[in-house]
Amino acid sequence: MANTTQSAKDRVVIFDTTLRDGEQCPGATMTLDEKLAVAELLDGMGVDIIEAGFPIASNGDFEAVSEIARRTKRATVAGLARAIPADIARAGEAVRHAERGRIHTFVSTSAIHLAHQMRKTQDEVIEIILKTVTQARDLVEDVEWSAMDATRTDIDYLCRCVEAAIRSGATTINLPDTVGYATPQEYGAMFRSVRERVPNADKAIFSVHCHNDLGLAVANSLAGLEGGARQIECTVNGIGERAGNAALEEIVMAIRTRADVMPYDTGIDTTMLTRASKLVSHAANFPVQYNKAIVGRNAFAHESGIHQDGMLKHSETYEIMTPASVGLAKTSLVMGKHSGRAAFKSKLAELGISLSDNQFQDVFERFKDLADRKKHVYDEDIEALVDEKLATAHDRIKLVSLSVIAGTRGPQRATMKIEMDGRTFTEEADGNGPVDAVFNAIHAIVPHDAMLELYQVHAVTEGTDAQAEVSVRLKAGERSVTARGADPDTLVASAKAYLSALNKLSAASVRLHAQHAAVV
Repeated sequence: MANTTQSAKDRVVIFDTTLRDGEQCPGATMTLDEKLAVAELLDGMGVDIIEAGFPIASNGDFEAVSEIARRTKRATVAGLARAIPADIARAGEAVRHAERGRIHTFVSTSAIHLAHQMRKTQDEVIEIILKTVTQARDLVEDVEWSAMDATRTDIDYLCRCVEAAIRSGATTINLPDTVGYATPQEYGAMFRSVRERVPNADKAIFSVHCHNDLGLAVANSLAGLEGGARQIECTVNGIGERAGNAALEEIVMAIRTRADVMPYDTGIDTTMLTRASKLVSHAANFPVQYNKAIVGRNAFAHESGIHQDGMLKHSETYEIMTPASVGLAKTSLVMGKHSGRAAFKSKLAELGISLSDNQFQDVFERFKDLADRKKHVYDEDIEALVDEKLATAHDRIKLVSLSVIAGTRGPQRATMKIEMDGRTFTEEADGNGPVDAVFNAIHAIVPHDAMLELYQVHAVTEGTDAQAEVSVRLKAGERSVTARGADPDTLVASAKAYLSALNKLSAASVRLHAQHAAVV
């Protein structure tokens, strides 16, 4: 497919690595439930390959890949592995329950990586490729091999490596721009050169994987298609290490919108892009910038008088795609405190949200509580409730109650009750402001050394009764986690976010203990 003459509508394979490369973004750790929800949505929207994780990295990663492999209905499920026998065996074990499993193995090929990271000769790396790709192919039929730092690799040596990988059984060849160094012209030319020079190139699909250090990830990915690649590796919202990866939604909509110059087909249901963006944003606890292409809050907003005039006369004067084409609907006000289970279930279906019976009951109860406190419940409010449920389903530490005394005369004081491991703890604490008091109360109950790196607040919807959504990032040692909390009360949302971050640190084996003196 990758090396045949281009047809009217060449099929481009979408390889999503949100759950692997995306989760490597600092602070973007997801829970198992969140990963399962993201994988289910990716599968439903038509993603071809879901890279579910790095099985050798941790037991948690192995369990996530294994469970996603068992549950995924349509997509191929891939596990990442270094060119090390133990890695490959672990990846093979993790994907063995998938209807379609893939092992994705990689090794460095650039001179700088061989000299300073691998400390191997070119011939030694060729031997590693031959042995490890063969091992992977003995475990699964679908093997992807990646040349790490391909764009800074000598082209002659890169061709030798690709030829060896295909000869050993690789069915997909990925030539990544690992450090975001390439330009579109260079990247497309690299693919053309390798495909022309490697004698067995027609036996594999070629893949692009671009990082966004220079803001060129999407442009480079599309240039790779022109060079003959037919698989694109990307992430929802472009999350990933450093400046991130090529954004799935931008790739898909660029191909769809400019079919006149890119006659490709991705098979993605684009009406699910907005929901995917929101789910990943909440799961990874990374807000989407307002001016983000396709899924940002301002992507379809028009404030200029000239633009507004043109839009009123004909939408195509300033819009090259419609909000509906990416699943963006106008905010709905149909839900309220008198809405019943059937109406709420219908609203969830309209939003593309699928929940188990137990999850539905919990979210419905949260909805009714919110509706009692808030005049109008918007679609965004419901999405925030669902995402918070997924994020906190297995939390050890949960907020029971909070009251705060605040005002112009300090100090401010917070009284907090927390449930931890089935026991209840209460504490009061002063602070330099109400938020500081809340966080001091948490620290008094759950002593820890984590440092607060980020505290952000924004409204989920408009109106003075809007839910506040708070983002908190904590760092303990070398580990950084980000979490969110939502509530009409900003201080309650702040407490939820801080506790959620502590739960993530706790899940990462950071020891957290409640003060026994505070037991009630």
